[in-house]
Amino acid sequence: MGVLETTTGKGTMLIARVIGETIATIKNPRVSGSKLLICKQTDQTGDILGKSYVAVDLVDAGVGDLVLTGHGSSARQTYKTKDCPVDAVVMAVIDHLEVDGEVVFRKT
Repeated sequence: MGVLETTTGKGTMLIARVIGETIATIKNPRVSGSKLLICKQTDQTGDILGKSYVAVDLVDAGVGDLVLTGHGSSARQTYKTKDCPVDAVVMAVIDHLEVDGEVVFRKT
């Protein structure tokens, strides 16, 4: 299966697996108190494809979760990241994915 990627006029949404957390005691005050998660892009079944990146967690995701991430200017349009120097946010924890009528991923 290929990469499932949605491009909007302002940014990109990707499916990713949370593989770790970043600890930063000094960061932009607007994202103070937010977790910074290390994510890796996946295909629609959860198999890892891409390289690692850091995303601001908006939904209390955890290591091992399959998530939906927003990138680019879209990542700076949330209540927490408005006008902040961020490039990626975790905006959803995925419960299941259905592709062409088939459930290809289900959270256990």
